[in-house]
Amino acid sequence: MASNAIKSGALVTLPELQPSSEFFKEGASLRVTGKLQEYSVETAIAVIADQGATLKVDTQHLRELSFRIGSIFQFIGELNIQPNYEAILQARTGRNVDGIDLDLYYQSLQQLRQFQAKHMKNATT
Repeated sequence: MASNAIKSGALVTLPELQPSSEFFKEGASLRVTGKLQEYSVETAIAVIADQGATLKVDTQHLRELSFRIGSIFQFIGELNIQPNYEAILQARTGRNVDGIDLDLYYQSLQQLRQFQAKHMKNATT
């Protein structure tokens, strides 16, 4: 298998993207979801927010997506960490997920993590 294969995006919530988090790594492949707060056509930078946390998303490679402030978007891409510890996700793909029940989405994410932790624990014993 090629070492430069595209990695799947780890499911993370915006509040989890803190410098102390295991997900806060240069080049980490992530999937994030949040409400679009800002979008600059000139720079192709979007700002998404969720649960009091925000993240800048570089959308320059996303040609077919129309951005509407207040809509909910999901992006998959790689994390770039600036010298001041500001994170910017370089989006590979994105989609509008208006209508998603975010509470249910985060409950399912929690269940998935519990299952994976149990499965990994059982695989090592």
